[in-house]
Amino acid sequence: MERIREIYLDRETIAARVAQMGAQITRDYCGKSLYVVCVLKGSIVFCADLIRAIELPVQLDTMSVSSYENATVSSGNVRIRQDLSHDVAGKDVLIVEDIIDSGRTIAALTGVLRARNPASVRVATLLDKPSRRETEIQGDYVGFTIPDAFVVGYGLDYAQRYRNLPYLAVLETE
Repeated sequence: MERIREIYLDRETIAARVAQMGAQITRDYCGKSLYVVCVLKGSIVFCADLIRAIELPVQLDTMSVSSYENATVSSGNVRIRQDLSHDVAGKDVLIVEDIIDSGRTIAALTGVLRARNPASVRVATLLDKPSRRETEIQGDYVGFTIPDAFVVGYGLDYAQRYRNLPYLAVLETE
């Protein structure tokens, strides 16, 4: 059985950082349109808040990829379950991810999208866990760098639960 051990980041801290990230993305893409790819399901809450903080024309699309299933560590097997609905050729693409952990998922996803000839591909991630990294991938926009703990809430889940928490919490599993 699992339980919430502690609140790691409260909703006010998250909201302030997401606003800062949106402002930086707005500056970096000034005068351009942005094609935002929300990685389902964990990024949906973060992505919704982030695109509201970006003051540019934004197109939104989604992809569903999986490497965790119902575990607390990545299986290493990255699968695309749902692909984009539009072509990204020539577009400035911003992938919005919930967490970069091992890096395998986002490395695979950026590789797939770069092969489709966009103008650019960057990554915005709410959380970065560099202690678990197995690839050279880095986020271009990082909300928070966190230690090696399993967190839930604000869209992140464990076995499809806890996504609705308005904060990030450390989950303790037995």
